[in-house]
Amino acid sequence: MRRYGKNPDEDDIRVRPNPKGSRPRTNIRPQHSDAAEGMVLTVDRGRITVLVGGHEVTAMKARELGRKSAVVGDRVAVVGDLSGAKDTLARIVRVEERRSVLRRTADDTDPFERVVVANADQLAIVTALADPEPRPRMIDRCLVAAYDAGLRPLLVLTKSDLASPEPLLETYGTLDLDYVVTTRDTLLTGGVEEVRERLADRVTAFVGHSGVGKTTLVNALVERQRSTGHVNAVTGRGRHTTTSALALPLPSDGPEGSAGWVIDTPGVRSFGLHHIDPSRVIHAFPDLEPGTADCPRGCSHDEKDCALDAWVAEGHAEPARLDSLRRLLATRERREGD
Repeated sequence: MRRYGKNPDEDDIRVRPNPKGSRPRTNIRPQHSDAAEGMVLTVDRGRITVLVGGHEVTAMKARELGRKSAVVGDRVAVVGDLSGAKDTLARIVRVEERRSVLRRTADDTDPFERVVVANADQLAIVTALADPEPRPRMIDRCLVAAYDAGLRPLLVLTKSDLASPEPLLETYGTLDLDYVVTTRDTLLTGGVEEVRERLADRVTAFVGHSGVGKTTLVNALVERQRSTGHVNAVTGRGRHTTTSALALPLPSDGPEGSAGWVIDTPGVRSFGLHHIDPSRVIHAFPDLEPGTADCPRGCSHDEKDCALDAWVAEGHAEPARLDSLRRLLATRERREGD
């Protein structure tokens, strides 16, 4: 190996030629102050559809964003070809600060958060009253996620022509929870004005397990056909046709255009809450939370001295609600014990 002396001359050093016109690398990133503002409508295999200036533009994430991703509902800054013409591609160079984030995990043991939507105001929890049977514990999980994200929950009950909504509504009667009831006929004929009134001037994310009629409801609301399919009411198996979240504007006759937005999300079999601290779960049970005032310090809410048993016995809340809370907290204890 050749060793250079303390003072090598220019013949001793190999210098890589500098091609004409090349520039040194820099860590200074462009500000993109002239970037256009847009809203993410959907994300599909790395391609992001953004509403910019009233028309849709296909974009991809710029390299300078690193691992930061854009999700449906995000406000973003876009540069490049903004014409929206076929085979054109723009770049998302900035994701603006989010005012709300709805998250979930695959289950309560999964440490990886999935951002469902950003910048929503309201969470519509769609539940069928029959075919398939309602799942109150799924509703409770969605309520936990909604309250934790700062979203206003709205309970949407479908297929009331098959079963009465009263038993389910009694369970949540003490929550002062806003709700609306629909039938299969009203959805098929577009009679959804009562639902649309509760969505006006808001960005509303729709969630629900497969088969409850969520996408059929969204189609009726936005007067647009998104594919629907049959799902077995017992097994939950079948064609789950909503595979990616999609933001759609509500029709409006006013000069401002859309009177609100609905975001249809894929049907889910579970709604994991691994990302939510156990101490915050009780906040999603406002009918039970006052009863914890007499609990011993550090109460797990599932022990003999827990004050919630007496609170429920006195009629302040439904026993099913306490059972749901304890099931949720039990999954947290198993998670922390792993």
